[in-house]
Formats: sequence, C-alpha cells, structure tokens
Amino acid sequence: MAKRLFLYLLTNILVLTTIVIVWSIIVTFTGISGSFTNGADGLAGINYESLMIFSLLVGFIGSFLSLATSRIIAKKMMRVKVLDPNGQLSAQERAVVEKVHRLSRAAGLMHMPEVGIYQSREVNAFATGPTKKRSLVAVSQGLLNEMDDEAVEGVIAHEIAHVANGDMVTMTLLQGIINTFVVFLSRIAAILVSRLVRSELQTVVHFASIIIFQILFSIFGSIVVSAFSRYREYHADRGGADLAGRDKMAHALRSLKNHVGRARVNDRTDDAALQTMKISGKSKMVSLFSSHPPLDDRVARLERS
Repeated sequence: MAKRLFLYLLTNILVLTTIVIVWSIIVTFTGISGSFTNGADGLAGINYESLMIFSLLVGFIGSFLSLATSRIIAKKMMRVKVLDPNGQLSAQERAVVEKVHRLSRAAGLMHMPEVGIYQSREVNAFATGPTKKRSLVAVSQGLLNEMDDEAVEGVIAHEIAHVANGDMVTMTLLQGIINTFVVFLSRIAAILVSRLVRSELQTVVHFASIIIFQILFSIFGSIVVSAFSRYREYHADRGGADLAGRDKMAHALRSLKNHVGRARVNDRTDDAALQTMKISGKSKMVSLFSSHPPLDDRVARLERS
C-alpha cells in the first residue's frame, strides 16, 4: 500500500497545482475576479463564503481526478506489465494471476482486478484503481524472487482486501476534505503575503505564494492521510487473513520484516526503496508520514484478532 499511497498523494499534488495554474489562466484572460477579496485590509477583506465554495469544488475535483487516473499513472510510473489471463504467460506469471483471481472470488469481487508485475528488486506490492470494477493488483519481481509461495499469497490477499474494503474511495473522500482545507488556507496565506509587497508585485507574489503554500499544506495534510492509511493497514491484514488464512498472512508479515532486516544489514543501493516504504521506521518524525505501522505491531495485532 505504501507504493499506492505515494503515487496517489503525488498525483493529487500535481492535479491541485494544475487546477490552480489553469484557474489563474482563466482569470487572466477572461477578467473573472479570482481574488476572493472585497478590498478591505487584513482578514476582514476576504470573502470567506466564496472562497470556501471554491475550495470545496477544487478540493474534491482534484481528489476524484487523482482517483480516476490512479491506475493509469501507476502503470506508467511503475512500468507495470499487465498480465493477460488468456495470453501466453510463464509459470510464475500464471501462478500470480491464479492467486489474484482465486482470492478475489473469495473476497466476493464481481470483476477480477487487472494483474501486473513490475521489474524491481524491492519486495513490494500494491493495489489501486478508481473502483472495484477497475482495480489493479501489482507485485514486484523482487517479491516473487525473495518470498516463498505462502508469503506471496498472504501479500496478495492483503492487497485484495484493500480493494474489497474500498480503501481507495474512502481515501479519496478523506483527501477531498484535506484538499479543501489546503486550498482554503493557501489562498488566505497568499492574500496576506501579497499585501506585504508593492502593488506592482502583488499579482506575481500572490500566484507564487498559492503554489508554495498549497504544496506545503499538502505535505502537512499527508500526515492525516498517512495516519488513516496505517489504520486501514490493520483492517487489510485481517481481511488478508480471512482470505488466505491467518498463518499465511502472519508468515507474509514476518517475511517482510526479515527482508527489511537483511536490506539494512547489506545496505544495498537497490534496496533503498524499501526504506522509503517506512514500514518499520523508528524516527517519530518519519513515522508521522509512514503509510504502514511497524511490522511487529501488525503481527501482534493480527495474532490477537
């Protein structure tokens, strides 16, 4: 899920920034008032009602556009090879497709997710897509090379559980709320900053400030999204245990932990991506942005459930 969350948050920031740029162009060439101010000084001069409506529209449009394009962008960025169930597949590829389809049927999914493999030595997998009907489950070649069959099944069951739980849609609604506050607060901050400079520079400063504050507030907003992601990981672990069996799910988590431990000892450059997953980071600051709880906590909670 870490890979999926990173791609989604990155897409969301890019979409919001694009909307701001397009809106600024429209305002410039049409003469529409886009300042959301009434001429008074300070915070009293801001038209909060109009700004909130604008923020809601941009926030949720940005969030749902990110969701709608999530599967396409994931394929492009990760160079995912989509496996055709009816095509020529290797024994390993066929086994992955069969696992995804079998677990998807067990989860009650009416439409089988697309199945893909991407070339990377990292031990990872992710599920994404705008709906259960248009989902993608992808595993890394490193996962298939490093883990045994039962661990691979546990990881895939975990990702299928994310699809079955509708976590991407729930994440989108939360991101829409976060985006609304990001747009709202960045506009207020930009208005206040632009009033600190000379009048001939205000337009440029106002536009630049919106972009800067929007990116900054989006990063802070990702703390909330990451906290929700950690919460949903526990649910996906339980869902994976229901689909593949608790033993296989726990074995998959322990295998991940063992591999992370080996990556740290070896300190190989190609394994650096594992550290960005933050699935077992110790720093409290880093843990705020972590999409996954510590693996020891996940195993312990799974065994208690």
